[in-house]
Amino acid sequence: CDIPLAVMSKRPQLLYNYFKQLFAQVTNPPIDAIREEIVTSSYTYFGAEENLLVSSEKNCRKIRAQSPLLSDNELNRIRNIDSEGFKSITIPMLFNVKEGNMSDALEDIFRASDIAIKNGYNIIILSDRGVNKDIAPIPALLAAAGLHHHLVREANRMKVSIIVESAEVREVHHFACLLGYGVNGINPYMVYEIIEKSTRDIELSKEEAINRFNNAMTKGIVKVMSKMGISTIQSYQGAQIFEALGISESVVDKFFTGTVSRIGGIGLDYIEEETLMRHTEAFDKSNYEIREGGEYKWRQKGEYHIFNPSTIYKLQTACRTGDYELYKEYAKEMNSYNDNECTIRSMLNIRTNDKPIALDRVESVESIVRRFKTGAMSYGSISKEAHECIAIAMNRIGGKSNSGEGGEDKERFKVNEGQENSSSAIKQVASGRFGVDIHYLNNAKEIQIKMAQGAKPGEGGHLPGNKVYPWIAKIRNSTPGVGLISPPPHHDIYSIEDLSELIHDLKNANKDARIAVKLVSEAGVGTIAAGVAKGRADVILVSGYDGGTGAAPRTSVRHAGLPWEMGVAEVHQTLIMNNLRNRVVLETDGKLLTGRDVLVAALLGAEEFGFSTGVLIAMGCVMMRVCNLDTCPVGIATQNPDLRNCFSGKPEYVENFMKFIARDLREWMARIGVRTVQEMIGAVEKLYQKSATNKKVKTIDLSQVLYCPDRSDKKYCYHNTNQNHELDKELDMSALLRICEKSITEDKVTNAKLEIKNINRVTGTLLSSEIVRQRGENEMKDDTICLDFTGTAGQSFGAFLAKGITLKLFGDANDYIGKGLSGGKIIVVPKDNSKLNPCENVIIGNVSFYGATKGEAYIYGMSGERFCVRNSGICAVTESVGDHGCEYMTGGMVAILGSVGRNFAAGMSGGIAYVYDRESLKMNCNRDMKDCIEELDDYDRKQLTELLEKYYKNTNSKTAKKILENSRVELKKFMKVIPRDYKNIMAAIEKEMKNGAEKDTAMLNAFENQRKGV
Repeated sequence: CDIPLAVMSKRPQLLYNYFKQLFAQVTNPPIDAIREEIVTSSYTYFGAEENLLVSSEKNCRKIRAQSPLLSDNELNRIRNIDSEGFKSITIPMLFNVKEGNMSDALEDIFRASDIAIKNGYNIIILSDRGVNKDIAPIPALLAAAGLHHHLVREANRMKVSIIVESAEVREVHHFACLLGYGVNGINPYMVYEIIEKSTRDIELSKEEAINRFNNAMTKGIVKVMSKMGISTIQSYQGAQIFEALGISESVVDKFFTGTVSRIGGIGLDYIEEETLMRHTEAFDKSNYEIREGGEYKWRQKGEYHIFNPSTIYKLQTACRTGDYELYKEYAKEMNSYNDNECTIRSMLNIRTNDKPIALDRVESVESIVRRFKTGAMSYGSISKEAHECIAIAMNRIGGKSNSGEGGEDKERFKVNEGQENSSSAIKQVASGRFGVDIHYLNNAKEIQIKMAQGAKPGEGGHLPGNKVYPWIAKIRNSTPGVGLISPPPHHDIYSIEDLSELIHDLKNANKDARIAVKLVSEAGVGTIAAGVAKGRADVILVSGYDGGTGAAPRTSVRHAGLPWEMGVAEVHQTLIMNNLRNRVVLETDGKLLTGRDVLVAALLGAEEFGFSTGVLIAMGCVMMRVCNLDTCPVGIATQNPDLRNCFSGKPEYVENFMKFIARDLREWMARIGVRTVQEMIGAVEKLYQKSATNKKVKTIDLSQVLYCPDRSDKKYCYHNTNQNHELDKELDMSALLRICEKSITEDKVTNAKLEIKNINRVTGTLLSSEIVRQRGENEMKDDTICLDFTGTAGQSFGAFLAKGITLKLFGDANDYIGKGLSGGKIIVVPKDNSKLNPCENVIIGNVSFYGATKGEAYIYGMSGERFCVRNSGICAVTESVGDHGCEYMTGGMVAILGSVGRNFAAGMSGGIAYVYDRESLKMNCNRDMKDCIEELDDYDRKQLTELLEKYYKNTNSKTAKKILENSRVELKKFMKVIPRDYKNIMAAIEKEMKNGAEKDTAMLNAFENQRKGV
């Protein structure tokens, strides 16, 4: 046989597959003989010790566990395993307090492991059992990660599994770190002992209690993995998706090889010293008092918190009374945390002038506050009263409030005479697309794309079902009582090019708004920001980890995200070095609480500044940390009407907070000798690292944060050049606005035919924007504008298409067609002369109708992957769909006249999907949705028939025609997917309405009954 060289150079399995294909038409092919020959010769060539292709029990022998957490019983079974192919050995993670040191003990562990491997042991158990007054434990992560990297360097890592048996491990982060640095199994034996003692006096067995703990920790690990887009424990093990803060390069290089560590930190000697301090305290018989922790909540004798009863009281009182002197006491106390050196900015000193400039020569408070914003806090996570209070305050002072990703009541967009403006200037667009439509976008001064959130990097937002009241569900286009999850960004943004497309889409949707992108502070964020700047974003927000508004779960409160100081510095430096800094505004947020904080941010390169926690405190927040429970006692983080009545905040309080910060900043500006904020942007030379008194802090090196790129011309160090979004190149600007002018102004019907090419992106969006601006959201009648296109449409064809517009495409379309569809109609059919079978050929690309809210879509052909993700209201029909169809759908109706791809309906919480191909649905429906598949009832058949008639009328689909002509038989082949919670609440609402309740009352009654468990 003439075997291609490309095949010969591949692995043996590919060569075997090639022969198998070659002999497909041959009777009794000698495939087994050829297989043996390929395997033998190829693996000799590749130098493998074993023949992995030959069936062998030896190659399949593994120990399977349901979770990386091992119970005492499971660990003992592994420790005493007596089976061919497995040998385990226990190596202590201990060192002698008096005689040895930790470094020598670690080397002993490595040597013992090498000897064990040579003697055939393939399971190494690192254990810290046996601690006593003279024997101390080595930190489990240090020992395990060190052993993992030692074995990698010795080329032995694949020969063994590592199990950690430790009393130290107790939280999700501990488990995640051990797994991330190569550990295969973990036994937290002290937790199990505590659980056993805790269950003696309650009606819960030890086994059940431990099982609950293990399940909770496993779910936490999975959540941490999901933030990084990692699907399996096996992929997460050894992946090292971490950055080290405060650990020296020498420790990282040896024990955490490859981990990013940008600011240096403590060495092995200090780790040993701290270990011995804890060990000595534990065995000190004169002191039986257990110290309070206070990591998550403030404790009087516990961990230091920036916000504590004293600072909260002073800030609230100052903002309520307008007392700037009391604010200065608060600021002095807040700035005294510099003595605790618990933030990067607290480790920096500011160079002040011997002779400050006169305060009246410094930029005014009124000018400074225009640079101030509030962080993204969704309506839904906080109450209507709190959300509107913030918006009114920021509009009064000329700053900007942020809607968050929860959408906004359209009534707030109207500003009637004598009324306050309660519309948020910044409208956020996250992956959830909650409430995002063309009307929402056109009422924004700035549109912010949420790529990540600093306090919870990698996570989408989550609103529990008990907070999805009817008024929240209405704005989010969802169902009362049904929890809402905002998918992570990768559902519609796979690359910087996709982000660039979304920026362009949103600029078309509102040509007057700035487009911002929210990034999270992390290593490498500078490179990402450079791509975002090239993608033509107007604003880049670098969000820090120490913000958040209390709704984050514990796995996201600690050890998640990084300080904004590091992110801002990296972004500013990178943009300068790539000649991009003057094209974007750089913003930051994350616990900015005083004028000094803002000053440091500006000196590191930020131009605009976001505030969240401070604003909530000013309005009355008392930091109860129950935001996610809907039990906020001051009516801020709740939707409960009774608790909302407790809200006592006023816009004046927020105004005072912002003006105090600006006054404080002015005084600092006078001290350092600058007159305007712009003068000090990026003036990092006015910062220097302080001489620390704390032994740990002395090891920190902030030279990377304080690096100043060589740039003699300062005008390239701040924003002064607007991005060119090239809107004039779009088909809307060059043709559609002119063609449809009479329809916009006089209601005349427009029919037109045009050619389209794949360079024509975002077709119809600028037109929709103009209609909404001039006519309002629902003023234009359906089919007032009917445009027929022939050719291949570029990305985002019909994005955010407004009511009254019908786009019909004869040809095919790229990705993102119908993104955010807002009442319009989109029809795609093959060209008249096409010979392709629509049932067998893809006609539109991936991620179509993402986040659509209203309208209709009829696609005569196969649709790509992620069809109708986060659909919340449109009716769509297509011949078949690829993987991940109808993910996170919250409303609307979808009919699929053929097969569906894998993971269909994952996260679907509302709406209905009808699928013709039963087998593909049963095989590919997301396993969590399997019990949501049902037969059609009479109402379904009627509804589906009406939908198919519309589809056939618009597309002449042969499939639809066949079904309609024999509907009695064909409709029985359909199955529907309807989420259980959605079905139950809709049935409850219907029952209430049958009993005479109005729709709004019925929804509220059904919701309250569900909350009460009725």
